[in-house]
Amino acid sequence: MTKILPNCPFSIIGNPNAAIAAPYGAEQAAVLSAEGLQRARREITTWPGYQLTPLVKMPGVARAAKVDSLYYKDESGRFGLGSFKPLGGAYAVFHVIEKEIRRTIGKEVTSIDLLDGKHRDVVAGVTICAATDGNHGRSVAWGSRMFGCRCVIYINEAVSEGRERAIASYGAEVRRAPGSFDDAVRMASKTSAIKGWHVVPDTAAGGNAEASGNVMQGYALLADEVVSQLPADRPASHLFVQAGVGGLAAAVCGQFWQAYDETRPITVMVEPHNAACWFESLKAAEPVVVAGEMDTLMAGLACGEPSPLAWPIMKTGAHAAMTIPDAAAAETMRLLAAGGNGDQPIVGGESGVAGLAGFLLASQDAEARALLGLDETSRVVVIGSEGDTDAEAYNTIVGRSGDVVRASATQGNWS
Repeated sequence: MTKILPNCPFSIIGNPNAAIAAPYGAEQAAVLSAEGLQRARREITTWPGYQLTPLVKMPGVARAAKVDSLYYKDESGRFGLGSFKPLGGAYAVFHVIEKEIRRTIGKEVTSIDLLDGKHRDVVAGVTICAATDGNHGRSVAWGSRMFGCRCVIYINEAVSEGRERAIASYGAEVRRAPGSFDDAVRMASKTSAIKGWHVVPDTAAGGNAEASGNVMQGYALLADEVVSQLPADRPASHLFVQAGVGGLAAAVCGQFWQAYDETRPITVMVEPHNAACWFESLKAAEPVVVAGEMDTLMAGLACGEPSPLAWPIMKTGAHAAMTIPDAAAAETMRLLAAGGNGDQPIVGGESGVAGLAGFLLASQDAEARALLGLDETSRVVVIGSEGDTDAEAYNTIVGRSGDVVRASATQGNWS
């Protein structure tokens, strides 16, 4: 079997409750719907700087992995924030403000109204709060600045100073909380309840299911873009997507499910070994909270509790789950940066490459290929959910900066 990555231990299980050919039902539509996507598209596409992020074809790696095609949805340029997160966090901020304006003066507003400075007095009285391990907080802070409200962000002990500075650069007050990401989520929720702030979590466990639902609905626009970018007659057969709390995974899985019905792709959730709450949850057929330090290079995926909103979609929508070591993520970052197998160089961050790392490990293992039905006809999509959002960490891992890698990507003709 071809080895694209060095040998790395990984674990994989099939989901015994996967709904292989079931329709997208009412339980799933209560979380993410066609109507919700339509509204998200209507708002987000009016924001300054919106454009489709690239769906990069990687023919060299596809050949080495013995699949028909491999596509990498590169979110590193989304709104200049380096990740997919603005689609969710900033969209949820809009909904909070829109709801507050309706409650206060009885008017419905759009993003364009807010960007034009209408109802500035009401907006200025709104405080948004969120917990983050990096990218979600940056998104919420960016959205708060864009629409004109105050923002307070909680980070946990493991968040790097570089990520802290990046969040603060958008005007947010950043507070460091002791403990894990999940501890920061609980502190943000508790403080918001006491002070009358509006909490915008990326998981319903954070105390605001409505806001976290809007976060996920914004993420679904990413998947809708992928559907529009893929050849109409050659839809994806496999999706490898990093898990975390599950918001991105559920949004992409749910949108693909709605778009493709019973022909939707085989969906594989990928997590770090030390933060495998979805692996354990699918195995137990119920949400499982994973405790411990969850120390992982893939800091954006260091989550021990599945999102209650993601569960109704992924409990039957996921076909399998994988856990991977940090070494696989680091090797995948370097492979992308080098333009492995003759493909276009890409800047992929520690958490953002997890889905691709999972696919590469599975592709070079005979048992995993058999379990997932990977073969020479497979058309694989992975979500590159972040770029060098921690520039110092990226430089340390890859050995050169994201700017150098991006410059190299402009120097060739890539298919």
